[in-house]
Amino acid sequence: MSDASRLQRLRSLRDQAHGQTREKDQHARGRLTARERLELLLDPGSFRETDAFVTHRTSDFGLAERKVLTDGVVTGWGTIDGRLTYVFSQDFTVFGGSLGEAHAEKICKVMDMALKNGAPIVGLNDSGGARIQEGVVSLGAYADIFLRNTLASGVIPQISAIMGPCAGGAVYSPALTDFIFMVRNSSYMFVTGPDVVKTVTHEEVDFESLGGADVHASTSGVCHYVAPTEADCLYMIRLMLSYLPQNNMEDPPFVASSDDRLRTEEGLNRLIPDDTSKPYEMRDAIRLVVDNGAFFEIHEHYAPNIVVGFARLGGHSVGIVANQPGHLAGVLDINSSEKAARFVRFCDSFNLPIITFVDVPGFLPGTGQEHGGIIRHGAKLLYAYCEATVPKLTVITRKAYGGAYDVMSSKHIRGDLNFAWPSAELAVMGPEGAVNIIFRNELKEAKDPEARRAELVAEYRDKFANPYIAASRGYLDDVIEPSDTRPRLINGLEMLSNKRDANPAKKHGNIPL
Repeated sequence: MSDASRLQRLRSLRDQAHGQTREKDQHARGRLTARERLELLLDPGSFRETDAFVTHRTSDFGLAERKVLTDGVVTGWGTIDGRLTYVFSQDFTVFGGSLGEAHAEKICKVMDMALKNGAPIVGLNDSGGARIQEGVVSLGAYADIFLRNTLASGVIPQISAIMGPCAGGAVYSPALTDFIFMVRNSSYMFVTGPDVVKTVTHEEVDFESLGGADVHASTSGVCHYVAPTEADCLYMIRLMLSYLPQNNMEDPPFVASSDDRLRTEEGLNRLIPDDTSKPYEMRDAIRLVVDNGAFFEIHEHYAPNIVVGFARLGGHSVGIVANQPGHLAGVLDINSSEKAARFVRFCDSFNLPIITFVDVPGFLPGTGQEHGGIIRHGAKLLYAYCEATVPKLTVITRKAYGGAYDVMSSKHIRGDLNFAWPSAELAVMGPEGAVNIIFRNELKEAKDPEARRAELVAEYRDKFANPYIAASRGYLDDVIEPSDTRPRLINGLEMLSNKRDANPAKKHGNIPL
């Protein structure tokens, strides 16, 4: 065979591999093809494909006559903003994107490369689940991926995008990754589909109600970000990665900002209502403090009584955790504790300083919370903050009551810099509750209990519901004017830039799961 013939054969096979996708079928569903998605995700011209000539090795159930190059998944690497990123993109038009032995081997190969070379991996999932024709081999292939997800956890960022219906084993690998992105009215996740649910439980449910993007973003908490279109989804993944280091041995990327590092915000001085029972929007505080008001919020629709996301301060990437007084008064409950705990642990894994804005009246009471395990779930957040060794900066804006004061990155659990605004109230409980307990007998005997209660509440608030007793004890490093929050945080971040802290030597701790 001549050199020209060999080249022609190579080109023909490569064209064949690129032509396997039934573009019209995919576009008719309103979805992009596997390769089109990679073109949008990665820098133009940077994608390098691996294993384009791989096919399955199964002969049962007529598969011997249905060998398809790539075996339903496109794998390789490219760059995002010039930084190396490994990728795989499942092709739903080839065997329904189902996962078999060869398909999984391709994914495992790029996962191994990502781990060895210290770069993120992004999986674009569009799969009907295990390839039934391959039987237990496909189940073992899934487990090979699950193991790699677990070993890579905390070492390299792992991002999953759900780009179509993903069922059965296809949902567990994304669940083991750091963040899951979904597309509204286009992507679905469920362990068992509507037909199985109807057969087993007799429930009538459609794809969207069972496992749609909005359900997982607001009810189950499985999804971290919902995008309106596939293009938006892929753009937001690029944006998120801009805040993250390549691996756990690197610092997050520094991006010089045009925003004045010494900028003060008078609006912060007017943010807290005079009436301590009135809500306000904590995101307003965050946006007034961070660089150019840019806050990349995740898990926005799940447990909205706490806010988490990424931002920059003086060019430094940071993770932000903030109680949200605009929802349930910012109280900690089961879902918000779990949401924040996982985010804190992610930030600690990847060297992102944690900025915590505190306005928390305590933990949510009630039998539903107690029986649901608020003690265990609240302990997850406490554990996460205690364990974290990255720089931790805390700003108490208003309430910090009871055990929730301790949990929210207090000085006692290795908070590095703890600030409070003059409006801060640090106490075992709110003035009303404290007076009802401390002065129970006196109020019973008072001629005018309500007038006396009002007097005692005012006295308690004046004496205890302020930041100065805590500051006198060193539990706060400073009481600052709200308008000075941005420059003080930036200065604190730079002071802590060489912080070194460690936990006792151990295999791993036993977080209260």
